[in-house]
Amino acid sequence: PSYFIEDLSKAMSQDGASQFQEVIRQELELSVKKELEKILTTAPSHEFEHTKKDLDGFRKLFHRFLQEKGPSVDWGKIQRPPEDSIQPYEKIKARGLPDNISSVLNKLVVVKLNGGLGTSMGCKGPKSLIGVRNENTFLDLTVQQIEHLNKTYNTDVPLVLMNSFNTDEDTKKILQKYNHCRVKIYTFNQSRYPRINKESLLPVAKDVSYSGENTEAWYPPGHGDIYASFYNSGLLDTFIAEGKEYIFVSNIDNLGATVDLYILNHLMNPPNGKRCEFVMEVTNKTRADVKGGTLTQYEGKLRLVEIAQVPKAHVDEFKSVSKFKIFNTNNLWISLAAVKRLQEQNAIDMEIIVNPKTLDGGLNVIQLETAVGAAIKSFENSLGINVPRSRFLPVKTTSDLLLVMSNLYSLNAGSLTMSEKREFPTVPLVKLGSSFTKVQDYLRRFESIPDMLELDHLTVSGDVTFGKNVSLKGTVIIIANHGDRIDIPPGAVLENKIVSGNLRILDH
Repeated sequence: PSYFIEDLSKAMSQDGASQFQEVIRQELELSVKKELEKILTTAPSHEFEHTKKDLDGFRKLFHRFLQEKGPSVDWGKIQRPPEDSIQPYEKIKARGLPDNISSVLNKLVVVKLNGGLGTSMGCKGPKSLIGVRNENTFLDLTVQQIEHLNKTYNTDVPLVLMNSFNTDEDTKKILQKYNHCRVKIYTFNQSRYPRINKESLLPVAKDVSYSGENTEAWYPPGHGDIYASFYNSGLLDTFIAEGKEYIFVSNIDNLGATVDLYILNHLMNPPNGKRCEFVMEVTNKTRADVKGGTLTQYEGKLRLVEIAQVPKAHVDEFKSVSKFKIFNTNNLWISLAAVKRLQEQNAIDMEIIVNPKTLDGGLNVIQLETAVGAAIKSFENSLGINVPRSRFLPVKTTSDLLLVMSNLYSLNAGSLTMSEKREFPTVPLVKLGSSFTKVQDYLRRFESIPDMLELDHLTVSGDVTFGKNVSLKGTVIIIANHGDRIDIPPGAVLENKIVSGNLRILDH
């Protein structure tokens, strides 16, 4: 078309390059808008409003994605946060608790991020339904913790699950088993956004369905979506009307993320009388945590910086434990009124995470995501609290699962605490090889969970099984080479040992 040629000739002038890019960008936005409108026409009437909200949200995100280029932080502006902006937990705990702990608890809503599947651990369905300890699932433990609070303090703290379209149906089925628990349980759904082709940047989906060949065309856009989807679900207004003031948000697979009364008291009764709208629990990095996002001071505000936003030249500096000593646990305490205000002003600003994926058929796509903690810079008077490592106990792999199933931890009212019999409060380093990746394989290889009270480091690789009542101490390395198999006999005590070669124990 002629208007395009005119634009091209304009683009040849000196600042033309950027103008030319602008033309391309507008064309692309238009194409995406048309594609989304096409998809929307395929929505059944009862899903129309909901789908429209999702697709509008995606369009906004896509618009921002086209505007932003390259790493989103200017490394020169990153500073260490000022002393008082990250408080030590001890200082907050030292203030003690008020007499009216119940009235403080009644202002709280607990939100668990429940969008993830158990696929990385070889399980079908929601990750929260994997058994973690004495047949209890992540969800069971969460409900037990909150029920214990409600019974102890005679309160009404509700539990809210943020599901994704991947986990919603299975989660709702299981919720019936908690009908008689003293916890009100609510759910809402994350948005469902279309994946886009890496080359054309157009949506892969042709209609709204997400079954059959369309399953892979959609994705939940990361937990940063909580602000919009919680608001859109109507739950935010419901809780404000009930007099609730804060949400405590955490990943459902972080077994350390229990309701902390000292932090809650600090929020409700701040020492300087000025309430925080956003508190992020951070904890000290160890060598295992080099990738975690860190809190920095940026243009006068606390800001979460993730590894993906760091320019390549500075990645090693970012990972160093000396300059950035802490990382985000994703345990967050956020003011409901502030979420409502910022959401209505469209003022929650989160960096876009571009996540490349390859679909089963080999098609390269990208999905645009955001992270809940990145919004910290949009809230007033935000604060980091440096909490003990015990508040960060995520179960991402079967190596983590072995730790939480073992006698290193004791279970009390849904909360795991490190056993008092362990002399050092640090968690051992456990690396189980690929034969243990899937939960069912892992369970098959341990006849019972070994005694690990005195373990520092365990590495297991290859075809290895453990008999009953094995005890592991110090550093233990067990390596079965290809074609070999090692059976650790029942009752064995391994202290500072390397086991390799072949060891078969067969029933006679």
